[in-house]
Amino acid sequence: MSSQLDDMYRDIILDHFRAPRGKSKLDKKDFSSGGHNPSCGDEIEMDIKEENGVLKDIHVKCRGCAISVASGSILAEAVKGKPFEEVVKIAEEVRKILKGEEGVLSEDLEDVDALKGVRKFPVRVKCALLAWLTLIEGIKNYKSEDGKENPTISTDEDDK
Repeated sequence: MSSQLDDMYRDIILDHFRAPRGKSKLDKKDFSSGGHNPSCGDEIEMDIKEENGVLKDIHVKCRGCAISVASGSILAEAVKGKPFEEVVKIAEEVRKILKGEEGVLSEDLEDVDALKGVRKFPVRVKCALLAWLTLIEGIKNYKSEDGKENPTISTDEDDK
């Protein structure tokens, strides 16, 4: 990756860290999901409003490193207003990309693409993954009949 591209990605990550999106609390939520990254201490909580299978709105509260906070902010921007099926597909693609597997993102997800730079720092991949894994598990639990009200995931579970 070129130095200019590195600088652009770094600027996107810093912008999302300094001014996180998705911080507004929701008046009403349909479900919540939480996650933590034991290796770094990052913690995240999400409240999601669903309407007819669409992620209508999302509140993301993340405490942790710049990568984790920025990733949660990028997620909030990327998934709002999209059908759950598309949201899960985007999250799965991000997971693949961060783990160095083949993944494809649509062109309208420019800020998500900035997370690719995290792959250079394997110890930080779990920081970037936390929000996406938390969202995936939250949606799975919400859609399942026996799902827990507020599931909590750990990035250590993704290693299995």
